[in-house]
Amino acid sequence: MICLPLLALLLAPLLGCAAGGRPWVELRGQRFNVEIADAEAERNRGLMFRDQMAPTAGMLFVYDAERPLAFWMKNTRIPLDILYFDAERRLVSARTGVPPCSLGDRCPPYPSTAPALYVLELNAGTAARLGVTEGDELVFGPGIPERGAP
Repeated sequence: MICLPLLALLLAPLLGCAAGGRPWVELRGQRFNVEIADAEAERNRGLMFRDQMAPTAGMLFVYDAERPLAFWMKNTRIPLDILYFDAERRLVSARTGVPPCSLGDRCPPYPSTAPALYVLELNAGTAARLGVTEGDELVFGPGIPERGAP
């Protein structure tokens, strides 16, 4: 027989997921459930080979240090908004309506115009719908890894 405290410990992670334990960020009051890409392999794969993404979903790329970044759309099938944020989680650059690319290594880069630590990819058109502007703050929900914050 499993004692009650042990059962509670075993079920705690599952209950957290059921209660909305997915990572999230907020931008201009809109919450997005995000996948976190904070390891090199995850960042390299990004949203490749996906045919769709929910309207309230995105991918958050987390780097170890703030620096100039550039993204490309190699093997990406859905148009995206690529939003670059600094260590203070302020928007420093936005590339919106970036089209899919099937040209492999010939896909063009979309660089940030300033050093960034975090990059948020959302469905194309989301930034325009929200009225996103430079300086907007990205709010992190619980469990989002923070790096290089002052």
